[in-house]
This record gives sequence, C-alpha cells and structure tokens, in this order.
Amino acid sequence: MLQDPGPLWLAKARRAALSLTAQTRRARGARHSVYVVLLHDERRADPWGLYVGQTSRDPDLRFDQHKTGYKASGPVRRFGVRLLPDLVAHLNPLGRWEALDLEAGLADAFRHAGVPWVEGGH
Repeated sequence: MLQDPGPLWLAKARRAALSLTAQTRRARGARHSVYVVLLHDERRADPWGLYVGQTSRDPDLRFDQHKTGYKASGPVRRFGVRLLPDLVAHLNPLGRWEALDLEAGLADAFRHAGVPWVEGGH
C-alpha cells in the first residue's frame, strides 16, 4: 500500500506553486491548463516525486491518456499515482503561451523548493 509523501515535502511544493501567478487566467480564449501528477517509484531512495505538464485538454483526460500510453510521458505512465489539482487551481485556465511558461516555471519552483524528484516542465 502506498503511503503519501511527508507533509513537509508537500507543503514546500504547495508554497512553491502558490508563489506563481497567471496573467491570462480566465482570459477570453484561455483554454490551456497546467497540471501536476504525484509520482511513486519504490526503487528510488526517495520514492515520491512530481510531474509537471500542460495541456489544452481536461487534465483528468490527459492523465488517463498518459496511463494508457497515448502520447505518454514515461514517468507518468509507469509511476503516476494521481493528479494534484489543488497545486494549480489558482492558475488555470491559461492562454497557450503562458501554460508553456508556467509548466517550466512550476518544475523549476518545485526543484528549488526541495522536491526530491521532478519530471516534465519542458
């Protein structure tokens, strides 16, 4: 049975995500989203991590696509546990250009906050 990552680790990720803001949030034509997936790989020294992505689809649908192998990120397909929508709810929906920027910004913010394993954020 999986145990959730420690609250300190998740609290740092939450603070890092909340430090970012979006200019195009809910703007006319904003239909992209950033999303965060909780990862778990028991083979790693610290088995918990985060994947950051962006999509023009519903994030739940995109997560399902990863899990079934359609245009999938390997880490999400193999190690994705669930979405963490509360980390990015304050940002979505976005314009495409800002979703791309925030995808990279979130990944960097998580790394700087001390999240032990971060994937995505291209």
